[in-house]
Amino acid sequence: MSMHLFRDLEQIHHDILSMCAQVEEIIHQAVDELWHPNLDTAAALARKDDEIDAWDVRIEENCLKTLALHQPVASDLRRIATVLKLTGELERIADLGVNIAERGAALADGPQIVVPDKLKKMAKLAVDMVHRSIDAYVETDCQVARDVCAADDEVDDLNREIIDGLQAVMKESPDFVAPALHLFSASRHIERVADHATNIAEDVVYLIEGDIIRHQHTTKSTDK
Repeated sequence: MSMHLFRDLEQIHHDILSMCAQVEEIIHQAVDELWHPNLDTAAALARKDDEIDAWDVRIEENCLKTLALHQPVASDLRRIATVLKLTGELERIADLGVNIAERGAALADGPQIVVPDKLKKMAKLAVDMVHRSIDAYVETDCQVARDVCAADDEVDDLNREIIDGLQAVMKESPDFVAPALHLFSASRHIERVADHATNIAEDVVYLIEGDIIRHQHTTKSTDK
């Protein structure tokens, strides 16, 4: 590897780590909004999301420049390809964080609804999946990445249970339809956060092993 390629890859790595840190901060604060609604916090997260968008564009441009200038191969090419995928996943997680915060802030204006314990559990699990998927990338740890993929099923199950519970609340108490819908949306957004964390973990497996594992579970189900 040339010194120039090494330097450019190091800069890309540094930039993606900075983006990861900011996205983790956004999703942590967004989830907290569900239990501590605050319009100012939601607005602040929207401004932070603009910074994430800027990181997304900057890193993509640097990746494409590195590909054009150095024509990397093997593991170096896989790393750049992985980073290009990661930035997209991180940008979407940040967007979802803003959506979650907005749903939380909206709860402050209506009847006080009890946030289901299962939603707390799901939010904690999804945030942990984001953290561990990023750790898997930083530490190039394939086992952690695969563990994140395995955790997604639990999030999906919790999401279905939460939605069923909220539908029951709306049928029994019409006054709680509006806040229940906000929680319904928040639950769906959190489930999507877990999906993107899973995508990051799958990309990490590709980076380390060169194995594309995305959709493998779908293929197996179809074959049965």
